[in-house]
Amino acid sequence: MFNKLKDIQKKYIDVEKSLSDPAQISKPQRLQELSKMHAELSPIVSAYKDFQQLETAIEETQTLLTEENDTDMLELAQEELTDLEKQKDELTEALKMLLIPKDPNDEKNVIIEIRAGTGGEEASLFAAEIFRMYTRYAERRSWKIEMLSANATGLKGFKEAVFSVQGKLAYSLLKYEGGIHRVQRIPATETSGRIHTSAVTVAVLPEAEEVDIEIDEATELRIDTYRSSGPGGQSVNTTDSAIRITHIPTGLVVTQQDEKSQHKNRSKAMKILRARLQERKQAELNSERAETRRSMVGSGDRSEKIRTYNFPQSRVTDHRIQFSIHQLDAVLDGQLDPFIERLTTADQAEKLKNEEN
Repeated sequence: MFNKLKDIQKKYIDVEKSLSDPAQISKPQRLQELSKMHAELSPIVSAYKDFQQLETAIEETQTLLTEENDTDMLELAQEELTDLEKQKDELTEALKMLLIPKDPNDEKNVIIEIRAGTGGEEASLFAAEIFRMYTRYAERRSWKIEMLSANATGLKGFKEAVFSVQGKLAYSLLKYEGGIHRVQRIPATETSGRIHTSAVTVAVLPEAEEVDIEIDEATELRIDTYRSSGPGGQSVNTTDSAIRITHIPTGLVVTQQDEKSQHKNRSKAMKILRARLQERKQAELNSERAETRRSMVGSGDRSEKIRTYNFPQSRVTDHRIQFSIHQLDAVLDGQLDPFIERLTTADQAEKLKNEEN
């Protein structure tokens, strides 16, 4: 750990020198890279300096204990040494946490895809409730929500809803939400009072920038336009504004017809396509490491059952961390912090264990 800290300290000094070099700061992109690196390294270097000062103070106090004869001074020095060693232990743990590799996507906005799974109309209704849960959570954090596409049902449910969330640390906080969300309750249409189980799948994708995913639009994309249509075949407009984009190398297809403008539909479709290609790229990387570094909180694969919402008992259970809370209404109103905080802690603990191994 300390060799790594010395390397970081040296790198930090080099970055500071570069930030004062006119030749470097005259390049906007390079300046942005250096500033980001400086911001990431600063808390680690600051904590390491505090640690080094503590070590010096401990050595001086230990020397005092061997040379001092006065009983009262010895007692004070021993108390100070105990306190300093406690601070050192706490700072050592803090440094370990700071050295955990950062997820490069944590600062990004996200695209969330919600789809009704098993359970028919009941699953569609629950998909709408899950959508509202995330919009309420976003509102609490003053994040911006943009609906990208939706396939609504006649009973105010969603077969599918795709939307973006823009805000500070959006991916960092929402990335653990990917997987199967299961609901247990008596549907309004159930006359015998029998509890039904339905499911909704949630995918959380970091929003990909053009620099993340390079697409040669001339050779890799097939773009078809067609006339948008509403429920029952009713025409939404009379122009070919709907867009279907096919990514030829992977076969991924994205359609978008929510906007009346072809340009806006194309922009939204490209945003979804980039995010899905980024997810595919990340999944390939994850699969290579899956056996050796499987995360305690799951891979985020949408096939995993992650949470159950039990209405009769007003209980929400996260199966990855074996945590339950009997405040179902509050959770569905966007109060997700009790889950997200524990999932983050569990993830950090697992990463720390992997680093030590």
